[in-house]
Amino acid sequence: MARQVRAEVTRASVLMAAADVFLRLGYANAGLNEIIEQSGVTKGALYFHFSSKEDLARGVIDEGQIRLTAGMTSVSDGPTPALEALVALSYVAIEAASADPIVAAMLRLQHEIGDYQGTHGNVVASWQQGFERLVTRALEEGDILAEDDVSATTLSTFLLGSLLGAHVVASATGAFDDLPRRMERVWYFILPGLVEPSKLVYFRQFASRRLLR
Repeated sequence: MARQVRAEVTRASVLMAAADVFLRLGYANAGLNEIIEQSGVTKGALYFHFSSKEDLARGVIDEGQIRLTAGMTSVSDGPTPALEALVALSYVAIEAASADPIVAAMLRLQHEIGDYQGTHGNVVASWQQGFERLVTRALEEGDILAEDDVSATTLSTFLLGSLLGAHVVASATGAFDDLPRRMERVWYFILPGLVEPSKLVYFRQFASRRLLR
């Protein structure tokens, strides 16, 4: 039991150090020697858990996904109306990344590695499923206008692409601190195509209040 606990502590130390190095240097420039030095573990201990830099990066993606999913689930599975939950989710990822370097590193690594894969499947595919469930519920609740030629799948794909695009551009231009404001602007321009005019002011204000939290 004690050996298992030590192994878990070692793995956690390596992941945290790796997240910091990947965030500072990017995937291409990060080196295992620097991660080993920062984590305070031996090379053998690192290779016991991770076979390569890529394997370690995917381990960070896995852990970041677990942590982000916990925060997203608390929003999406609660009693909040679905469209409000969709707006809230776009800020949850920003807030989690600001507070947790492993989540921040996960968001950067999935772009830099390019295939959006951890070791348990496609990260974005799981987000797509969650968005589609919420869009379907928002249509049922009447907050998103139903269009005969637009399916919940099509709409959720568009929304997720728009929100992820804001993350990609902010990350690529070193503007992550400005991402909350940019996210509020994304919703400002998208909402008129989603809701009836009588609800537009409310949902725009809802997105603005999330920005100010």
